[in-house]
Amino acid sequence: MAQVRSVSVVSLLLLAGCRREAPAVANRYVDSRVCAGCHGAIAASFAQTGMGRSVSRPSAANRIEDFEKRNRLTHALSGRSYAMTLEEGAVRVKRHQEDAAGRDINPMEKRAEWIIGSGNHARSYLARNGEGRLVEMPVSWYAEKGGYWGMSPGFDQPNHEDFRRVVPDGCLFCHAAYPKTAGSLEAIDCQRCHGPGGAHAEAAGKGQKAAIVNPARLSREGQLEVCMQCHLETTSSPLPNQVRRVEREVYSYEAGEPLASYAVFFDGGPGDRFEIAHAAYRLRKSMCFQKSAMTCVSCHDPHKAPRGGEAAAQYPAACKQCHEKAHNAQANCAECHMPKRRAEDAVHVVMTDHFIQRRAKGNLTADRAEPRPKAPAGAVSLYYPPELPQSAENEAYLALAQVQHGADLPRGLPRLEAAVKALNAAGPDFYFELGKAYSKAGNEQAAVSRYEEALRRRGDFVPALKGLSASLIALGRADRAAAVLEGAANPDANMLTNWGRALLEVGRVDEAARVLERALALNPDVSEAANLLGLAWLGRRDTARAEAQFREAIRLQPDMAEAHGNLANVLAGRQHLTEAQRHFEKAVALGPGDAKVRRNYAFLLMLLQSFDAARRQLEEAVRLDPKEPRARVELAEILEAGGRVREAMEHYRAALKLDGALAEAHLGLGLLLRKSGDAAAARSHLEAAAGGADERVREAARKALGQ
Repeated sequence: MAQVRSVSVVSLLLLAGCRREAPAVANRYVDSRVCAGCHGAIAASFAQTGMGRSVSRPSAANRIEDFEKRNRLTHALSGRSYAMTLEEGAVRVKRHQEDAAGRDINPMEKRAEWIIGSGNHARSYLARNGEGRLVEMPVSWYAEKGGYWGMSPGFDQPNHEDFRRVVPDGCLFCHAAYPKTAGSLEAIDCQRCHGPGGAHAEAAGKGQKAAIVNPARLSREGQLEVCMQCHLETTSSPLPNQVRRVEREVYSYEAGEPLASYAVFFDGGPGDRFEIAHAAYRLRKSMCFQKSAMTCVSCHDPHKAPRGGEAAAQYPAACKQCHEKAHNAQANCAECHMPKRRAEDAVHVVMTDHFIQRRAKGNLTADRAEPRPKAPAGAVSLYYPPELPQSAENEAYLALAQVQHGADLPRGLPRLEAAVKALNAAGPDFYFELGKAYSKAGNEQAAVSRYEEALRRRGDFVPALKGLSASLIALGRADRAAAVLEGAANPDANMLTNWGRALLEVGRVDEAARVLERALALNPDVSEAANLLGLAWLGRRDTARAEAQFREAIRLQPDMAEAHGNLANVLAGRQHLTEAQRHFEKAVALGPGDAKVRRNYAFLLMLLQSFDAARRQLEEAVRLDPKEPRARVELAEILEAGGRVREAMEHYRAALKLDGALAEAHLGLGLLLRKSGDAAAARSHLEAAAGGADERVREAARKALGQ
């Protein structure tokens, strides 16, 4: 984003109220204090609105939260506890869990650098990770019920992102002013509605007039689009709500330009969804909106937020501009026709529903649980603009919306494939999106070719590099994935982690360890890198360091099933069986679909003499991975020990169908056949076992054969 070219411009205009001559500046965004130099009263009243207080720094003077009496929160779904404190003006969030003995484990602490939200409804907090990227805190302060701490929207789940949810620029686009320097945040300012003020400020400094966007002079649609750049969100669920045009940077929309030149908006069909950024979306459903020329400013003064009696008078008066003969002239129209309602995606927030209707039904403010995330399903429809001119580019956006979050992959994929081919874009974006869609559909080979096509168009396109390496690893081509990532310039911690994974899979353990250590040096909060580094230490036969890394991965991400399973394996090998069992139980609960973990857990249970429990884990492992022959052998052995001979023989035979050379299966089946009296068949299997590679199996088979 272009910056103000000279500090003197700001200082001169602040001192002179925009009336002295100043050095020329490009017509770009200026410090919001420049606007206040001439428009002091408006700037002062705007600063008290929700938009004017959308971002702030934590400080003792700025506090509205309770940091002393009600500053602790235990989240039952994830088993994590949080404490919020204000220390020397800084908001700190501390997290811990408790082990079986009630001792604190997995401590973590982050300091908030920014507050997002005015506090009218909520305030959330942003910290920074090791790479300097902003991350959202898992807890927020909510104004309802006198104020309380609760889980941030999207975090009230058993497995949430804790301190790892990176806040993309696409989110900050609506929560803050356009940044003037990298990493800086400021509250929404005048220029979000009036456009960049550089030329206007320069002319005012010379005593001249210069054009700036005045939304009141725009068409009705133009006025609405000034508001809808942020308030049109059709859903916060992965639909998508909008697809930004590939040539547009996030912070490139300017008030007054057609919104469709920046992004295309989509909807998922009918329904009575009510979400926190739904104001314009809900308003547009209303007959009042559809049968009049009303806009947002018909009811709202964007420069001023009325409170108390002023609000009670202003909003009914807005209704009576059209409804002169209101059926209840003394009532506040909004209380019945635009009632307060609890948001579905931010369940601790109650706010006005902008869908104007005769009478809303039900208890709209009743407490509700946060819904569990679910994948979208079905076709995605164009929402805004209502129509798009027919073109290869617009068809590509319409097709992309079908697959971007997997809503309609079966029909969307061939449609996007055809659209991308017809467009033949010079840039990489559509090819990358096509690769991502193929990966979602499970066709990693097709994904690879599309990622490669994206990289042919721009060799340093990081999203395609990441996607290509992940697809190659999924295809078992880790050597190629490692080569792809090795050639990347300035890899981030995520790329280094994937590189380390690829190196581990091809047995280059020492290189993997070095790369993973680089990842953690860049961002110590990457739990996946810590877990993989633990595997690298295991490869170096250093179980103490491996154990430490697995514990660190769990501290960073307490719900990481893989790290719990890896730690359990190490603990079992070191004969710490009770603690190993706890981590196996956690691994199975968090990742119930991991057949390998269940097999390892079954082995531990057998050591603990819990044979029935071991059998159940092996049965589930076989169900999850029916093509793994060794799991069937292990299940057969425990069934045999329990006297269930016929079932054991069935599993030995099933294992041999999968791998006819599996010596353990030949040995087990041969011994059972000999007991059942089928000497000829038994001898055949025992001879096969005696020719196997495993010395222990060979010796047992030879002994059974009398050799």
